Amino acid sequence: MPSRKADRVLAGLETHLRFLKEIGVEDVFKAPPPPARPVRTKPAGPETEAAMTAVREEILACRKCGLAAGRTQSVPGEGRTSTPLMFVGEGPGRDEDQQGRPFVGRAGQLLTKIIAAMTFDRGDVFIANIVKCRPPDNRVPQRAEVESCTPYLLRQIALINPRVIVTLGKTATEFFLPEVAGNMTSIRGRFYEWNGVQIMPTFHPSYLIRNEGDKVIRKMVWDDMQKVMSLLGRK
Repeated sequence: MPSRKADRVLAGLETHLRFLKEIGVEDVFKAPPPPARPVRTKPAGPETEAAMTAVREEILACRKCGLAAGRTQSVPGEGRTSTPLMFVGEGPGRDEDQQGRPFVGRAGQLLTKIIAAMTFDRGDVFIANIVKCRPPDNRVPQRAEVESCTPYLLRQIALINPRVIVTLGKTATEFFLPEVAGNMTSIRGRFYEWNGVQIMPTFHPSYLIRNEGDKVIRKMVWDDMQKVMSLLGRK
């Protein structure tokens, strides 16, 4: 008889395959070929790790804008410092504000599934937001708030030096690509260069949740992530 461990593995595989189907993946039972250009990462040196820790501590203590007055805690971001891939969203929501971690609510759970479908573990990438504190009622961050947080995000990007940044939603996309006109449907799906980094705009996971029955949108997101996988040698 199958063991409980085997049952859990099979249940997890079934859930994973169901998600892949939902976001538009075809041939879900076909094993992917070996990466043509494997991405090699090396552990971040102690100086880099120390610098990232210093940024985190500054964010936790930051009072530069009015968002600090209403937060439970700030959300510096988390993940590998040596990763080739970053995800950047707009700002923390209620769950993130309470836990001090990025993307841990419903949208975060969906993002974690997307990352897994890309053959990464969540801990293999770095996840951050444009602003580090939750805006009231999850409104769009104001210009002064973004400007206050910009130095933190730019320092994180400089330390990580990723090959690709996936921008989640319009606010994050406009931060990196202010000169690109259009809505997310017209902007997403192709790479843009920003300071030597490839930017891939895609829909925010919360938008997918709000349009849960729209498989076309999920397919668009998966198409975007496949292009990222291809660039990073994961496909």
